[in-house]
Formats: sequence, structure tokens, C-alpha cells
Amino acid sequence: MTRPITAGIDGTEESLAALAWAAREAVRRGLPLRVVHAWRFEAGDAVDVGDRATQEQWVRDSAGGAARTVRERHPELDVTTDVLEGDAVETLTGVAADAEMLVLGSRGHGPIMGFLVGSVGQQVIVEAGRPVVFVRAGDRPSNEVAGHEIVVGQQGDPEDSAAALAFAFETASRRGATVRAVRAWTLPPVFAYSPASLQLLDEAGGLEPYEQKALAAALAPWRERYPGVHVVEHVEMGSAGQVLLSVAGTAQLMVVGRRARRTAVGARIGSVAHGVLHHAACPVAVVPPA
Repeated sequence: MTRPITAGIDGTEESLAALAWAAREAVRRGLPLRVVHAWRFEAGDAVDVGDRATQEQWVRDSAGGAARTVRERHPELDVTTDVLEGDAVETLTGVAADAEMLVLGSRGHGPIMGFLVGSVGQQVIVEAGRPVVFVRAGDRPSNEVAGHEIVVGQQGDPEDSAAALAFAFETASRRGATVRAVRAWTLPPVFAYSPASLQLLDEAGGLEPYEQKALAAALAPWRERYPGVHVVEHVEMGSAGQVLLSVAGTAQLMVVGRRARRTAVGARIGSVAHGVLHHAACPVAVVPPA
């Protein structure tokens, strides 16, 4: 089954930038584009917001206009449009299940708007079984040029970041871009050492060489699968979020794995993804485990 790239729109400038990004990516990957506008009827007395039929027509007109713009830019692209009434998280999670990836708009710094109002964005990331890409209003096609890298975070054992690495290498292959694979490390507390870990560190020649070897091992199968993709191995001491953001200035896309947890007050994403989503200027892809 061919999965479309699905863009969730809501009429904001951010979501229209996300739609444009999704359309370009769909063309590169030879996939159809699905445009989804999720909405809920808003009743109001003080302000004339129209009845259900009027509101739905507004939404349909907005979605139709956005889709027409995409078709004019990319006449070769197969574009479908769906207007779905219901809860935003449930709707977006549902459409993500049938998509190659879900693309949404994000304001990033400070307050979050559009589909990221409140905890909606975090819940979608936690619930979606497919990659979710967040795009800022200022994103432009010119950002996707030679010299701008696909930056991907790698941590833990090779399998821990396999899905994120697969997404990064596939995207880089389609774009002719370099992959910068980032592995950040910090000094572990003394009690974290065990005889086995000490032996591994001794064999590697120290902490940083150990981390370099770990990154090389994680990248090996993807280098073999995508021999045409140039790779920069980046190992640096520091927190993962800070190290990733330090190289975000030359990135056309940032890719991070998803680490999510549920709490009494709702779903929460990992601190690395949270920090990158709020502060990286480039689009950010959050990829769930394989």
C-alpha cells in the first residue's frame, strides 16, 4: 500500500508552510499528498460565528483554497483533501496511521499555536505511530539546498536510534544532502561504572573514543544501504539537546527519536525533542521507534 504524506492544516501561516513543505517532500518521494483540515463546531452567542453548516463551509473553502495552491505549484502531484470533524488529537493520530509521515505547523519559540495549542502537539507525537514533522512559518524551499545538512541525533545502542537514522538517510538520499549524525555524551556518575563497562572503556581508549565507536557502529548499516550519502560523524560532550541545537544553524531538517511517557497530567515527550521543537529554526521530524 502506498502511504501518502499527510499535512494537517488549520488556516494558520504555520500550517500553510507545513503544507508547502509536505508537497515538496511528496514530489521528491513520488508519493501522493493528503491535505487534512480537522475542525470542531464552535457555538457562540456574543460573536456571530455562524451555524454548523456555515462553519463547515468556511473550513471547506479554506482547505480547498490551500489544496488549489499546491496543485498550481506541483501539477504532477496527486492531491486529495479531507475535512474531518472531531477531536484534533484523535483525528490527527488517526490520519497519521495511514501516512508515510504527518506534517504540522509549529510556531516554535514561546507560545505554540495552531495544532499545537495546549498539549495537542505533544499528544499527537506520543500517539502517532508514524514520523511527525513540524514546520515553522518562515520555512522556504531555498533552505533545502546543498550545504544545509540533515542533522540526526543518535543515542544508546544501534537499535535505539534505528528509525530516526533510517528517516534521516532516506531524506538525505532524496535531497542529495549530507547527514550529520550527532552523538552527545556526558560524564556518568561513578556509581554507573561496572566491571564490564570499565573493560569496554579501557578497550576503547577512553570515554570519547568509546562514544565515537558506538556512533560508527550505529551508522554502519545505513552507510552500507545508502553509499551515496555523505556522512559527518559528530561526537561532542554535553547534553543532547544543547549539542543538537549548536549545529541547527546549518540544518535543513533536524531528526530526533521519540521518547514519550504518560503522566497523571497527560502525555509528555522527551526533553531532547521538546527542546529542539521549541528552539530549532529548521523543520523537525520526531520519529517513533521502529
